[in-house]
Amino acid sequence: MHPREFVAFIAALMGVNALGVDLMLPALADIGRDLRVSEANHRQWVITVYMLGFGAGQLVYGPLADRFGRKPILITTLVGFVAASIFAASSATFAALLGARLLQGLMSASTRVLAVAIVRDGASGRAMARTMSIAQMIFFIVPILAPTLGQGLLELGPWRFIFYALGMFAAFVLAWTLMRLPETLPAGRRVSISISTLKRSYRLTLTNRFSVGYSAAASLTFGGIIAFVSSSQQIFVDEFGAGDSFTILFAVCAGAMGFASFANSRLVERLGTRMISQSAVVALIGLSIVHLLVALTSTETLTSYVVFQALSMTCIGLCGANFGAMAMDPVGHIAGTASSVQGFITSIGAVLVASVIGQSYSGTTLPLAIGYLAIGLVVLLLIFIIEGGKLFQARMNHADPG
Repeated sequence: MHPREFVAFIAALMGVNALGVDLMLPALADIGRDLRVSEANHRQWVITVYMLGFGAGQLVYGPLADRFGRKPILITTLVGFVAASIFAASSATFAALLGARLLQGLMSASTRVLAVAIVRDGASGRAMARTMSIAQMIFFIVPILAPTLGQGLLELGPWRFIFYALGMFAAFVLAWTLMRLPETLPAGRRVSISISTLKRSYRLTLTNRFSVGYSAAASLTFGGIIAFVSSSQQIFVDEFGAGDSFTILFAVCAGAMGFASFANSRLVERLGTRMISQSAVVALIGLSIVHLLVALTSTETLTSYVVFQALSMTCIGLCGANFGAMAMDPVGHIAGTASSVQGFITSIGAVLVASVIGQSYSGTTLPLAIGYLAIGLVVLLLIFIIEGGKLFQARMNHADPG
């Protein structure tokens, strides 16, 4: 592929998962009414169960991709995602819908693992972070547009149309994969699947402090994103009564992450992954303290919430690609399996974080403010431990000067 087409393809691949999370946000209330969900917070399980499947599935695809190559695994799982979308659209009960969502998550897990592995097959360090940042910049357009697209689909028909649309987009990416994606893992670099090989790869991934440490840090910041997404409809519509402006306000917050990824792609090769991400974490802590004070004094308004949330998303957007690149750098020679393990840590950890924050929603923005402050403080502590107490310093090695 031409480099621009390659970046666009990676963004589209990541977009399968983004649409899987965000496209149905405007329909959560309709789903709840149609499938008789009595508790408003329970509607968040439409997002949470998907993310559980997304996290668990990642453990499988890395070893399979290291053994059989990237393309066959991607084709198989995209077919599975299309099927799961059809199942979701035809669900007659909330339990059946959650089962279909779990299957969607399991299938879409390959998109995260393989996007990282395919990029890592040809780049590392700052170059990898730059490529992922550009892809994420395009990818973040999806959350900006997804609720609007979802609302448009609701104008055309019931919430089930949204899941048919998901299946159609996955089918488009499948066709692109079949026609244009080359296999990025040569046969000579493939690793047989055996207990000893898996144990060795898992051990390398889980005992390297940069690999496991930055994966844990990414799980916390990603958890902040999921907490916002899963509770956004309740906050904007139920708390602030801004149902007519929901898609626009959501787009403002999501767009901040897109801006951050664009800025990171331009700056990371000059400033380094550590300087940018660590500065963003410190900024997130400061923002969260101010937001917490506003929430505690009951002076929160729709405008103040959108400002704080957009700025927080900017900080988180400056962390994601950099944390991922730093986690992958020391284990790039086992990129598929390492991406699986790191993705599992990131996703399952994020679901736990988001569930605690999201299920604490009680009609105010206070749980989010407290949650973001806790995320920032714990991430900063993790970085301090990972880096041996040295912050804002490049780490010179053969792969990435950081």
